[in-house]
Amino acid sequence: MAHPLLSRITSDPAIFGGKPIIRGQRFAVEHLLDYLAGGMTEAELLKEFPFLEPDDIRAALLYAGRLSGMTRMSGASLAAAYETADR
Repeated sequence: MAHPLLSRITSDPAIFGGKPIIRGQRFAVEHLLDYLAGGMTEAELLKEFPFLEPDDIRAALLYAGRLSGMTRMSGASLAAAYETADR
């Protein structure tokens, strides 16, 4: 069964080519994760992007965790895979 938070992650072909976004907003999950990885805190994100809600951040983290659990790498480093990925 899907976690209720995952309903916050949507996709629309007209927004970022169908990449996962937050609640239909023009804000991609990957951008939120990049901000967090860059050191931005939850409080800073919520202040900088007032349309975000705390559960949006949790949903993005949950989505990333579930997605990474589905990915299998064989013989390649994550850095190499990232460099060749279609972004």
